[in-house]
Amino acid sequence: MGPRWKGKGAEAKALADPMSEIVAQLQSSLLQSNACASLSGCSVLLAVETEQTELLTRACFGKPIITAEKEKQWFQLGLEEAFYLCYSLKCLKIAGEDNFVKNDLGLWLYMKLKKEKFPDFYRAYSHLRMKNWVLRPGLQYGVDFVAYRHHPSLVHSEYAVIVLSEGDTGRMRVWSDFHCTIRLCGSVAKTLLILNVDKHGHGAISPSCLERYSVEECTITRWSPEQSRDDKKASENGAKSSFDHGAGLPIVMA
Repeated sequence: MGPRWKGKGAEAKALADPMSEIVAQLQSSLLQSNACASLSGCSVLLAVETEQTELLTRACFGKPIITAEKEKQWFQLGLEEAFYLCYSLKCLKIAGEDNFVKNDLGLWLYMKLKKEKFPDFYRAYSHLRMKNWVLRPGLQYGVDFVAYRHHPSLVHSEYAVIVLSEGDTGRMRVWSDFHCTIRLCGSVAKTLLILNVDKHGHGAISPSCLERYSVEECTITRWSPEQSRDDKKASENGAKSSFDHGAGLPIVMA
């Protein structure tokens, strides 16, 4: 399933304005302004000027918050988004509730406390973000993220992303779970993408552990025998496919 662009000229517009360049511009702007955000429960709040408002919107980081303040625009960042800007891009500082800027370890421990699976989710998030995919929350589709080739205003999301790791026992462990999720993805024209995070026996005591984690990508789709049957040969031999009653069974394609 390829990209579904929104309207004539959307693909050309995306090609003329690569996401990698937009993120680089945002990184430069945040560095120059010495931007500092604040922790707020399970999210991070950032006040920015007009230029950075446009760049955050174009790069698809966070969501704007409507306030009475006219001089600045506030953005609410997810934990993965904020840590990516702070730890991976090194362009954002984040202060705790005591108004002191947290170092990488302090921020890591805070986010682990707020989200048990944060190390796995962040490793998966950064894996795709570094490949210039745009990730947004996937709650409405029953998945962890949805992945876009470019800005959501230009193209529909292509992948419904689920993050799995060693020790997961609650979901996607039997074929019925996969089958239900695949059917849902098919109904909204998305491909299911499983990201398996392998820690290789390393823990998650500090963000430096992320370098030892690996991510395996696996797309899963429904297979229909009608799409691959050799009708001519079957008709000549008078044979009937033994897979006729298995239409719709999912197969894994790495």
